[in-house]
Amino acid sequence: MDALHPRLLVADFAACFAFYDAVLPPLLGAHLVKGTAAGPYANWDVDGEGLLALFDRAAMAATLGTPPAPADAPPTDTGMFVCRVTDVDAGYALCLAHGATPVQPPADRPEWGPTLRSAHLRDPQGTLIELQSY
Repeated sequence: MDALHPRLLVADFAACFAFYDAVLPPLLGAHLVKGTAAGPYANWDVDGEGLLALFDRAAMAATLGTPPAPADAPPTDTGMFVCRVTDVDAGYALCLAHGATPVQPPADRPEWGPTLRSAHLRDPQGTLIELQSY
């Protein structure tokens, strides 16, 4: 049973699918369970538990009976996808190689924890991602 997992509502489904399908397996050991780049839905699991789902923003708006947000609307940080990884620097490089936009490069963050290291970037949709190790 999947108790909790983030579901990102994305305007450019194909670009976000390509990004997460490229980075989730090497970063977190995830595998695609359902969906394709054609959308409108896809999800990845780790060890049988839901990790992340993507859903087309326009399809969700249609379900809710509301107008979709414009595809070019700037990102608003109302959430963040946080991934604990073995190597923050390698994960950061992997994400950048697959189209992520850098926000903050890898750095030690002793104020957050004695061995914590993190980096921040955005996926092709603009969703904020934190890679961390500790």
